[in-house]
Amino acid sequence: MMPVSNDTLLRVVRRRGRPAPPAPNVIGIDDWAWKRNQRYGAIICDLERHRPIKLLPDREPATAQAWLTGQPQIAIVARDRGGGFALAASKALPGALQVADRWHLMENASAAFLDAVRKSMRQIRSALGAAFIDPTLLTAAERLQYEGYLRREEMNAAILARAEGGATIKQIVRETGQSRGLVRKILRGQRSDIFRTRESSLEPHLPWLDAQWAAGSRNGAELWRRLRASGFRGSLRVVSEWACRRRHAEKMDEAGFRRTPSARTIARLMTTGRDALSKTQTLTIATIEDGVPALVDARAAVTAFQTMIRMKAGDELDGWIDHAKTGLLASFVNGVMKDRAAIAAAIVTAWSNGQTEGQITKLKLIKRQMYGRAKLDLLEARLIGAQ
Repeated sequence: MMPVSNDTLLRVVRRRGRPAPPAPNVIGIDDWAWKRNQRYGAIICDLERHRPIKLLPDREPATAQAWLTGQPQIAIVARDRGGGFALAASKALPGALQVADRWHLMENASAAFLDAVRKSMRQIRSALGAAFIDPTLLTAAERLQYEGYLRREEMNAAILARAEGGATIKQIVRETGQSRGLVRKILRGQRSDIFRTRESSLEPHLPWLDAQWAAGSRNGAELWRRLRASGFRGSLRVVSEWACRRRHAEKMDEAGFRRTPSARTIARLMTTGRDALSKTQTLTIATIEDGVPALVDARAAVTAFQTMIRMKAGDELDGWIDHAKTGLLASFVNGVMKDRAAIAAAIVTAWSNGQTEGQITKLKLIKRQMYGRAKLDLLEARLIGAQ
């Protein structure tokens, strides 16, 4: 019941001294967003005592290095896969053990497999017999995407023809008006511009729709109403376009058009147990595995990497690198090799950056309670001083 203004309370909080935390031996460091994609800070946590001990105003390596230099007793630094904090820890604490975050390692491996699937879409489409696209079966948005794909394919062929004729990169850039980087990428075979039909919101409902279609229920509006009753939240247009495409497909030769799933869908199905797939999905994945064996090797390498982390089998890391560095995961393996010491430590030690991520979640909650207007000292007072 004391009459006091908001500003007075804030001044009291800012003046209130906090005892210095005990010197940490094991820390976790990670960035957090003041404003996403624009401004970031950094948080440092004492992993032994399970509490944050410092907020930094930015995530620059120099700022982190300046703080770490004053803490020579630190023996272990857990951090993410980014190079900024790794560089700061290497300069400030050359004798400290750096530990990569295990969750990010698992996520990076899954993302690497998805990237491998995307690079293999040409072979996948050929294996599924869907190399031919009939524009009359595409939606309006897919038709625009397909026309852009054809233009890019035409440009690729023109650049390759000029190069075979003896033209230099500089001449090709001047004649076509394309950038030097794009021309170089095309000549190196690194531009895999693959046309993909859109992944529809109907994907989970396609088995039911196929069954209804086979049973003779072919009115798009009626199918949409029944889907809405079962929880579908899409529009009538989505179902109507699907029904229209089915009618067109039935009038064509069956081999004229086969819809290739998206790269994300293929990656998910290839990493899902066969007992959890439908008969159609199983046949699709079996066809892809038979036609693109490099993807099978990539999947096995990702599975082995994630199993190695779960089982803490650090002695298998070098053998895994030798086996996987020549396949579709070469880029991911190169990253593992550059950060090998931290990744090996993540596999065999108990430390990771998980609790730091949890403290960032708490920090975001406090920042939003203060309507995003809190300065660093008030955030520290609420996050650190209150403990």
